Amino acid sequence: QVQLAESGGGLVQAGGSLRLSCAASGSIFSINVMGWYRQAPGKQRELVAQITGGGSTNYADSVKGRFTLSRDNAKNTVYLQMSSLKPEDTAVYYCTAVVSRSDSLRWANYWGQGTQVTVSS
Repeated sequence: QVQLAESGGGLVQAGGSLRLSCAASGSIFSINVMGWYRQAPGKQRELVAQITGGGSTNYADSVKGRFTLSRDNAKNTVYLQMSSLKPEDTAVYYCTAVVSRSDSLRWANYWGQGTQVTVSS
């Protein structure tokens, strides 16, 4: 089994900052891409940012320059630093990771339970 534990969501005023964390645990042999998606009410889930094992990042245009994604490979943890938050950033944020399990060596995509981020105007 592989689990993704998210933390750091909450309520913040527009212009404020939050940092989300996501730690992967369980039967992990290797992790490839880690990242965050978000889903606002009535909207489809969308990519926020992702990072490879080598540290290459990819951001949605809507968050470029405001959000920073980083990763600690030793801890199997990814961090999303969100700054200059806007009301339109309000959503449930989901962590995701592409993991090769130690018991099978098969790659699969795993998701966290989601953490709510609410930005008030």
